[in-house]
Amino acid sequence: MIVYDGNKTDFLHSVERDTIAVEIENNIYNKMKRRTAANEFRSWENSLEYMYKVLNDREIPDDSGIAIEYNIPQTSKRVDFIISGFDHHDDPNIVIIELKQWDKINAIEGQDGLVETYTGNTMRKVVHPSYQAWSYSMMIKDYNSSVQTNNVQLWSCAYLHNYRRKPDDDLDKPQYEEYLKDSPAFTRGEVPQLREFIKRCIRKGDNKELIYQIDQGRIRPSKSLQNAITSMLKGNKEFIMLDEQKVVYEEILLTSRKCMEDNKKRTIIVTGGPGTGKTVVAVNALVELTNDGQFAQYISKNSAPRNVYLKKLKGKIKKSTVDNMFKGSGIYTETEKNVVDTILVDEAHRLNEKSGMYKNKGENQIKEIIHSSLCNVFFIDEHQKVTLSDIGSVEEIKKWAKVENSQIIETKLYSQFRCNGSDGYLAWIDHVLEIEDTANYDLKDIDYDFQICDSPTEMQNLIVEKNKNANRARILAGYCWNWISNGRNDSKVHDIKIGDFEISWNLGNSTTFAIDDNSINEAGCIHTSQGLEFDYVGVIIGDDLRYEDGHIVTDFTKRAKTDQSLKGIKKLYKANPVLANQKADEIIKNTYRTLMTRGMKGCYVYCVDDGLRNYLKERIKI
Repeated sequence: MIVYDGNKTDFLHSVERDTIAVEIENNIYNKMKRRTAANEFRSWENSLEYMYKVLNDREIPDDSGIAIEYNIPQTSKRVDFIISGFDHHDDPNIVIIELKQWDKINAIEGQDGLVETYTGNTMRKVVHPSYQAWSYSMMIKDYNSSVQTNNVQLWSCAYLHNYRRKPDDDLDKPQYEEYLKDSPAFTRGEVPQLREFIKRCIRKGDNKELIYQIDQGRIRPSKSLQNAITSMLKGNKEFIMLDEQKVVYEEILLTSRKCMEDNKKRTIIVTGGPGTGKTVVAVNALVELTNDGQFAQYISKNSAPRNVYLKKLKGKIKKSTVDNMFKGSGIYTETEKNVVDTILVDEAHRLNEKSGMYKNKGENQIKEIIHSSLCNVFFIDEHQKVTLSDIGSVEEIKKWAKVENSQIIETKLYSQFRCNGSDGYLAWIDHVLEIEDTANYDLKDIDYDFQICDSPTEMQNLIVEKNKNANRARILAGYCWNWISNGRNDSKVHDIKIGDFEISWNLGNSTTFAIDDNSINEAGCIHTSQGLEFDYVGVIIGDDLRYEDGHIVTDFTKRAKTDQSLKGIKKLYKANPVLANQKADEIIKNTYRTLMTRGMKGCYVYCVDDGLRNYLKERIKI
């Protein structure tokens, strides 16, 4: 959907009459029924004045097509500015321009394509503007049938009109070279250079015909995208399916294909505990359905599993349009009904109601995912809810499926491939932590290396030794120690201190703690390890979980102030102490249950509380 369209002459006249921002505002309300924030209105007025200056060139054809705020159909993302026309060979071309009002950025080491800038009233990590422009162009190229059929060439760039570039600028650091090459960034004082970039692509006008074609184009994956993701999966041992994983996978394919045939909405709920292969099934289904010609997406609220599995899929490939297939769960707040063929939701228990930076967008992520797709698949383990904002449950999914008139299909992954294939260990954890009463009172006949350590140093030494084999062992901890802000990218700054033992939280400049070469020297938290698996894990249990008077006791007051998992619990406690303690108890126990089931072969535990340490020692002796 295009919010504003016209030709170059129309655009220039609207800017001259000071009506361009008003026209966009009115169109957004008429087409999307959405009110425009004051800061967004000012940004149009500001940025489009600069684009007026850029286009005020006789060599850029007056009948070139102009589109502003083009909503990429399968997302809530909008392209700032588009110019369309033909080059000197009469080949169709479209130029995508990402407009930024930033006047300062900081480069970020260790995280691909990210910078830091002041936005939303604070300094935040955001994507490099060249990466953003490139990713939007590739999204259109990979999924728009008109672009594919008519061989429309897409060109992209960024225009930071307030940004004063300097020698060796952070904007131009070597880690951004690949994106700057494909999508150059133009800054303050570089109007002539931006004009030349446009004129290399647009020599003849099209009277916005190409923009119309794109707006009407059907969504389908390109052959090149299908080939790319298929080649990544082929022979990748990380994604080999076993036994019932294959059964569930085939059920998903059958159901999704049926949706495409009869155009009826269906919701598949796949329940399964830790290590049952939910992600492996999801990624395999993503690849196969894309090869069917479907527009399919893999979704997770938590970025850690998404980033790690994407990296495992891509291998050493840094820049790939496959990235656009892996998205966060809050992208469907403004999408229309059934715009995506199949959405595969991993870690569905982590879904939230509201989306956005300030949790002020949308109504309910589960509802929006079901509404936006013809077929939707939710992979869920209700015992892995670990924050107050997690709303994912089987009943919640069923409720919204009924609202959306979507047929509900339920299936389950039983065999546990983590913990040496033993469901018994997981049942024992549930019993020990008093999550539920199970028959597994002890670890007898369970082939799993579980040890209680007398010191965190002992646990660390065991994990470091195990990690030497295949870089598949990690230290994890409950969130009972503050994350020191001025040392988030420095492993020498130790956030966790227990006696003479010290270690840093996982670094803030990496999104792939689980597979980074040096992250053995850091401790991961629930947010960087949930949904992932290792061979061995060492778990530090903080003071939020203790053993007193013959029972497991949880204490939310011992959680770190920097932890957002229990945000709002103090307010809830004042209003309803019983409910607050009940919710906190569930979240804290689920957190340690999740951490203690990340290892496929073994788990080594150190407890800060002496009582809990002695209790667990007694339980493994029985």
